[in-house]
Amino acid sequence: MIKILQVRNIDSFVESRRQKTSEKDRKTVQSILNDVRKNGDSAVKKYERRFNGKKTSQLRVNAKEIKEAQSKISREEVTALQAMSTRLRNSSPKIQIRGSSKFVPIPSVGCYIPGGQARYPSSVVMSVIPAKIAGVKRIVVVSPPTRDGKIDPLTIVAAKMCGATEIYKVGGGQAIGALAYGTKSIPKVDKIVGPGGKFVSIAKSLVSDQTAIDMIAGPTELGIIADASSNPELVALDLISQAEHSKDTMCFVITQSKTVAKQIQKSIEKVIPDTERSSIIKESISTNGFIAVCKNQNEIIELANKFAPEHMELMVKNAKTLSKKITGAGLVLIGKNTPSAVSDYLLGTNHILPTNGFGRTRGGLSVLDFLKLQTVVESKKSALRNISKSLKAITDAEDLPNHYKAVKRRLD
Repeated sequence: MIKILQVRNIDSFVESRRQKTSEKDRKTVQSILNDVRKNGDSAVKKYERRFNGKKTSQLRVNAKEIKEAQSKISREEVTALQAMSTRLRNSSPKIQIRGSSKFVPIPSVGCYIPGGQARYPSSVVMSVIPAKIAGVKRIVVVSPPTRDGKIDPLTIVAAKMCGATEIYKVGGGQAIGALAYGTKSIPKVDKIVGPGGKFVSIAKSLVSDQTAIDMIAGPTELGIIADASSNPELVALDLISQAEHSKDTMCFVITQSKTVAKQIQKSIEKVIPDTERSSIIKESISTNGFIAVCKNQNEIIELANKFAPEHMELMVKNAKTLSKKITGAGLVLIGKNTPSAVSDYLLGTNHILPTNGFGRTRGGLSVLDFLKLQTVVESKKSALRNISKSLKAITDAEDLPNHYKAVKRRLD
């Protein structure tokens, strides 16, 4: 089931376990993007038919479909979405800036909402609410339709409730291509955000040379640091809860104790057979999961920070002290009562997080991802005179004399 591995060299261990993009997958996605760029809607519909098995005549969700979706949603579901939205709004950073710069909202964004093996109205909240708070005028939601050619009703309701201006029934690389290049039905956007499977992640990377993206937020990742104080069953349940997303998720444990590793391994093997979505969980954990045994705490910290998973749970003694040393993860969850399962919904944190090691350089999606820092400056002739001597020295050093001449003429 899940492998127990002794860590000997941290760098090589991380490199061997990191999920890599195959050249075959990259070429496949590039061909989809090229087709969408050239043929627009017809290419998008072709790939929807190929991957989802349903012919799509109209890509945009219309008013009738929105009304139909609203009729299928329970009051409890709406209340839960509202609670999630409120908590996320209340925890969003309050932005203040002084001087000659200001934040302005990005004009348009595309929010990718995964579908496929599960439905994710929660990802609508996590992407659309920060865009709305930032003041983005055009907020586009795209999500893959099911076999009947429709988007999950709760996803549609969440999109309208949170403030999306357009909703489209399209997923995968073709959705990213449509958002990046524009088609007759789907005008291009300025930035693409949101999580997705490997084809979506590859597509976002490939279009990022001309359309901004938030991050690589691919198949989900969960790391757990455990010790003798950890409850093996809780560790197992947390791994399973994340592994049920898809077969390509990565869930792992880091510990110093082989005894703890074996206890967790046994708990996983005991729980999985009677668990819903067990086929997905089994493949995810057996293919990508592992329990890493380190020599000491310093090695645990180094491995955690170099692996930099999307989520990192600290289910150990003195978890709060240890959290100060964990800097690589997209989200750090402290203690036995802070599982990643609840952070995905109602802790007020955003569940759109960096994967594949990018947690080392950025955190989760926030209002800042939908804002541009706009700097405005004005100079007077007296200011130019005061800096002209230094300017000449620098422009001479860089052998760019016309920079100085442009200023000197104003002073003559």
